[in-house]
Amino acid sequence: MSGSSERTISVIQGEYRISRDPSVVFTTVLGSCVAVCLHDPDISTGGMNHFLLPKREGQAGENIRYGAYSMELMINEMLKQGARKDRMIAKLFGGARMSLALSDIGASNGRFAHDFLAEESIPIAAESLGGNAARRVKFWPAKGQAKQLLVPGNIEDVAPVVTAPKPKAPSESITLF
Repeated sequence: MSGSSERTISVIQGEYRISRDPSVVFTTVLGSCVAVCLHDPDISTGGMNHFLLPKREGQAGENIRYGAYSMELMINEMLKQGARKDRMIAKLFGGARMSLALSDIGASNGRFAHDFLAEESIPIAAESLGGNAARRVKFWPAKGQAKQLLVPGNIEDVAPVVTAPKPKAPSESITLF
């Protein structure tokens, strides 16, 4: 899957990319975010997105950081390239719980991706969702192959937020200039 002639393209938060170039590999790093990798094997094209939150209602939801909007944009772009939804295959990554102190947005992102793909009748060929480890993901869109590296982390080991003690008022014996 790897070679010296590969062209690596990073997919950062709130982006998506499409390619049919066999030398292209998409890469991203995920925590609670989710990346959906889609592939149409008949035309050797694929795409990867990286979304932060499932969805938001109204015009505010028309932002690529939301999964609902990101998925629509990516699928529509693939359709423009000649892909068909009835041939698309999905692979899902991310959705980790990165902090016990915050809500489990990773689980919400994963559920959203599952529900969206089910509504669109796009089968999921593979997934790695949840847990508490970040992931580095590579996706070869023309081949539909994906590879991940877990970045170990234990959220129980994260140092708790400590509130600094309030400063003491100066005593009367100290002269301030």
